[in-house]
Amino acid sequence: MHTSVIQVASYRQVCYKLVVTKRTIRYREIAGALRERLADGEFEAGQVLPSESSLSTAYDASRVTIRKALEVLRDEGLVDSRQGFGWFAAFDTLRQTLGHLGTIEAQLAASNRSSAREVLGFAFVPAPDHVRSILGVDTVLEVRRRNLADGRPFARVTVWCPESLGAELSRAEVTESPFYELLGIPFGGATQTIGAGAADAADAQLLDVPVGSPVLVCNRVTDDRTGTPVLVSEHVFPAHVTEFVVDLPHVEESMAPDGLRLIDRP
Repeated sequence: MHTSVIQVASYRQVCYKLVVTKRTIRYREIAGALRERLADGEFEAGQVLPSESSLSTAYDASRVTIRKALEVLRDEGLVDSRQGFGWFAAFDTLRQTLGHLGTIEAQLAASNRSSAREVLGFAFVPAPDHVRSILGVDTVLEVRRRNLADGRPFARVTVWCPESLGAELSRAEVTESPFYELLGIPFGGATQTIGAGAADAADAQLLDVPVGSPVLVCNRVTDDRTGTPVLVSEHVFPAHVTEFVVDLPHVEESMAPDGLRLIDRP
């Protein structure tokens, strides 16, 4: 009787080891399969991977097993994750400096990244209320575009310009060059505000991110040398690949960043 109990216990231990071994091999198999898909270019740098739930169904494995496989790839530097995005192919964060007025293309070039722009809309339209209040005009040239960094979506940008300044511009010109080079007027400076947002359906599709995922929303008003606003623009960046950097060369008594302000809530 005692021998039978020992045999049963030993059998159970063997079965448990087999299950654990099978589970261990399974997550490594899945990691290997995903590693090959990444190497084959199925997922470009910065591209969001299918959800853990989708991968669980595709590989007929538990989400715990899928997560373990993804963690292996993260340890190898092949994937990363952010709250609100899930998992995505590893991508070097694009840093933009806020210390001077410049274009996205110039910032990317300074980081040795290739850039491209796709114009999505070019039309003279009634000025949106917030644009009319800033520019003081009723009709504006509205240009919508998508910026790419190393071939991947990096920003959705909408620029509004007074009709009088944009009347001679063409779609081809705004595709090739920024407004700062096209308007032919001396610029003074700009006021820029940056806040957190969530990608709506349209921006999610353009930026190749999930709906509701975190984005950085940058609103800019650019003045000419006389201090008159001449451009209003909105820039939306995927938060998982973008960060803004502010240099603070001198530490004041207060450690709060210059320009910090509280948002009034209704």
